[in-house]
Amino acid sequence: MTVSPFDHPFLSSLLADAETARQFSADAEIAAMLAFERALAEAEADAGVIGLEAAAAIAAAITSFRPDMGALGAAVARDGVVVPDLVRQLRGAVGEPHGDKVHFGATSQDVIDTALVLRLKPVVERLDALLADVVARLDVLQSRFGTRPLMGRTRMQAAIPITVSDRVSSWLAPLQRHRARLAAIRPELLVVQFGGAAGTLEKLGDKAAAVRGSLAQRLGLGDAPQWHSQRDRLADFAGLLSLVTGSLGKFGQDVALMAQDGSEIALVGGGGSSAMPHKQNPVAAEVLVTLACFNATQLSGMHHALVHEQERSGAAWTLEWLLLPQMVVAAAASLGQAASLAGQIESIGARQDK
Repeated sequence: MTVSPFDHPFLSSLLADAETARQFSADAEIAAMLAFERALAEAEADAGVIGLEAAAAIAAAITSFRPDMGALGAAVARDGVVVPDLVRQLRGAVGEPHGDKVHFGATSQDVIDTALVLRLKPVVERLDALLADVVARLDVLQSRFGTRPLMGRTRMQAAIPITVSDRVSSWLAPLQRHRARLAAIRPELLVVQFGGAAGTLEKLGDKAAAVRGSLAQRLGLGDAPQWHSQRDRLADFAGLLSLVTGSLGKFGQDVALMAQDGSEIALVGGGGSSAMPHKQNPVAAEVLVTLACFNATQLSGMHHALVHEQERSGAAWTLEWLLLPQMVVAAAASLGQAASLAGQIESIGARQDK
């Protein structure tokens, strides 16, 4: 049983994207957190903060380390975060005399935020590929049917004649802009988080900047000062996710309206009805509208989560955990449904006699 449609045994086939959802699994998160701990040990060894033997022992232990998930769950109920017990278990696996060098100078938020960014890196690549696919499919529709006449409608009333190209352009152009926005946001979003207890990296002294830079390089992320209580990067990304689903919702809404009497658009492969076997419901179009509304609703929560009190927050941070993964999966699912819907369009506009 699940409380989320995004990992529901059958609703997820309609509302989720399995490849994207995998990035938010417990296994993926733990793997990313362990990658942080290994890279941190190696960066600190490079800077002389810990010994080379300690870094090698930590790396070796991580290679075969499998955490006790039951113990992690019990600890989170107490600590509010998974990192303290994960570090405790990892230190035990490393053993003496190097176990105390695990996680040196870092804090839980460094591990969790950087692990999130590491998993957002392939998510950004997937979103860009899915956007490119939808753009290509809409380009095909424009090439095939663009010159056909279509009735333009303003405020849902017949207005003046337009072409199919005019309407398809209103679907296509925002998605092209979203690809540009995604490329622009990437270097700001995909950066390391490393600030220590209160953002000052006090345990590393004058080696702090060098360790942070080396850590970022080892993880394939950008270097940036700590952003523990500065959540604009994630809110900005959430805003882009909502823009994507919103634009696709407009596409879905238009197709659903055009399909009402079947005179303006012909679709294949619609959904069946249990009561009316003759119907082909525009399921993909409807889902696009639903996911657009969903992400627009979640976005307000991400903006509430900008209010991180003082140097670090627990409440606002936890709110992000509830919202951002679902927004990401909804955006990927929306792009998949949009590609499917574009492929279902057999014809748009009135045929022109030769």
